[in-house]
Amino acid sequence: MTICFGMFQGIFLSFISCILFSSGIYGQGCPSNIDFEQGNFNGWTCHTGNVAAVNNQNIISIAPSVPIAGRHTMFTPGDAGVRDYFGNFPVLCPNGSGYSVKVGNDRAGTEAEGISYDFTIPAGRTTYSLIYHYAVVFQDPRHLDFQQPRLVLEVQDMTDNVLINCSSFTFFPIGSSLPGFFLSPFSADSTDVWCKDWSAVTINLNNMAGKNIRLFFKTADCTFRRHFGYAYIDVNTECSSEFTGATYCPDDTAVVVTAPYGYQNYNWYDISFSQLLGTSQILQLSPPPPSGSMLAVELIPYNGYGCQDTLYARMVDTLTLKANAGLDAVSCNLNSVQIGANAKPGVVYSWNPAAGLTNAAAANPRASPAVTTEYELTVRSLGGGCVNRDSVLVTASVIDSSLQLLGKNRFCVTSGDSAVLLVQPTDSIQWFLNNSAIAGANQPRYRVGQSGTYMAKMYTDPGCTLSTRTEQIVIETPRLPVIYPLQYAIINFPVQLQARSFGSTYLWNPATYLDDATSSKPFFNSPLIEEKTYTVDITTAAGCMTVDTQVVKTLKEVKVYVPTAFTPNNDGRNDHLRPIMLGVKQLQYFRVYNRWGQMVYNMQPNQTGWNGMVGGQQQNTAVYVWMMETLGYDNRKYFHKGTVLLMK
Repeated sequence: MTICFGMFQGIFLSFISCILFSSGIYGQGCPSNIDFEQGNFNGWTCHTGNVAAVNNQNIISIAPSVPIAGRHTMFTPGDAGVRDYFGNFPVLCPNGSGYSVKVGNDRAGTEAEGISYDFTIPAGRTTYSLIYHYAVVFQDPRHLDFQQPRLVLEVQDMTDNVLINCSSFTFFPIGSSLPGFFLSPFSADSTDVWCKDWSAVTINLNNMAGKNIRLFFKTADCTFRRHFGYAYIDVNTECSSEFTGATYCPDDTAVVVTAPYGYQNYNWYDISFSQLLGTSQILQLSPPPPSGSMLAVELIPYNGYGCQDTLYARMVDTLTLKANAGLDAVSCNLNSVQIGANAKPGVVYSWNPAAGLTNAAAANPRASPAVTTEYELTVRSLGGGCVNRDSVLVTASVIDSSLQLLGKNRFCVTSGDSAVLLVQPTDSIQWFLNNSAIAGANQPRYRVGQSGTYMAKMYTDPGCTLSTRTEQIVIETPRLPVIYPLQYAIINFPVQLQARSFGSTYLWNPATYLDDATSSKPFFNSPLIEEKTYTVDITTAAGCMTVDTQVVKTLKEVKVYVPTAFTPNNDGRNDHLRPIMLGVKQLQYFRVYNRWGQMVYNMQPNQTGWNGMVGGQQQNTAVYVWMMETLGYDNRKYFHKGTVLLMK
């Protein structure tokens, strides 16, 4: 195993990689969209497949595919600030580029994914360097090496079929912390997670002009289907041993030079390597060196994660800056909007006024001013030169979405009442009934004409929209009156009357013999044999009143009548045998027996009576015995029996 090949053990790994080529040198042969800055996968090949343990070896089997949602995910500048859950490092590579790609996901299942890019080093280009950046996260369940989830980074000379070992790695956990790794504050499935922040690897392709090169990034779950790995990849371009960021302003009093991000150590020298100028990623020189001067920086990777290399920066005083405050925007109801543009390294930003901004020193703060405000952005280089200004207007548009109800939300159509809904004036208003726009209802005041759920949408000319709360309005129509079935009672025994239950108040008239004339269920108790007619005023919560009628007939005692004969011939007359009961609260049973004492009928609730059938067969003419038991309104039980003639 060479020093450039790492094996790390664990369940879960996350990889984040960036590749830096030389931006702005596409004319010198930098591949198109290798940095994803077109916001798509043009030029790249996506791969999907599976991983398996075969003869104690980890075999990743993937094939070209279209980008698959959840397995090849593009992140945009709008995701700036989003950080990896376990490692807390940004998902967008911190080298200033605007796009990253997530390869894989956090679902286990022996899935494997990859992305690859093939390009040819231009003929005659004897100096050609690439730099990729990565960050790693993995969980440590202590599987066997060949069973672990993993990350595979391959840089291959396809012309000679040679793997460039110093820039190619395979990562999988080995049960302990590794150089440069730290323990995440979060575990996965109660297992420790180890993380490595962004690091860089240099790919030295000098003297390989005309060669075909392939970059291949692969991630795979563990072979047990329980653990997973995924990667973030971002690519910028620098296609020579020189790198950008070394220009400065003619009026700078100092110059700041920034080397590529992600190495463990940096050594800055003059072009003769006779003077050490600095040992950090950022080098500050005051005053600036003469235009055309060359600086060299040694890039020293983390131990075991790449090869040492040297890049050069040519210092030229041609830098110009242009402030970009962004497009004019509208802040609706103090909701913030973003202004400005993405930050650039080596640039200082300042906004005026600061009121309503999340950060007046950011390149693209969020603005939520209380009043319409014009913000001015001033940019300058770290050396103080190249001052430039731009402004943006943020219109503050505020809508009062309060909804007021004048009158009641429930009323009767005959009452003369009404409901009026009221909102505060704004540029445009649309009223809605049951989520459908009401034609012509565009004024602050709306008179309700039918039941339903009402609300209004408020609009301002700058483009803000806000909805009010909803208001339920009920407009009732009185129900038609009904006459209740005749109610029987026994003298001096109470019986409960029952009005319909839709009302909120009740009034029985007259109140004679009633215990509570305002109840929906009053008790009636009369000492006389008589017939009494009552009306009951039922008033709803909306104010609609209906007058129903109840007749009560008082009897001296419980009376039961059963016919002595019936003719079940389906002529519509006397076809069923059933009892007629007066003063009966409840029928306990009504049964019919034949001459052999066999029960041929047992009346069930809601039945119309016996139709002369037994087992589906019509019975012949015969005499039958009936028996019944009832519970009277006097709460006494009564037993009755007799005979009946079935005639055909």
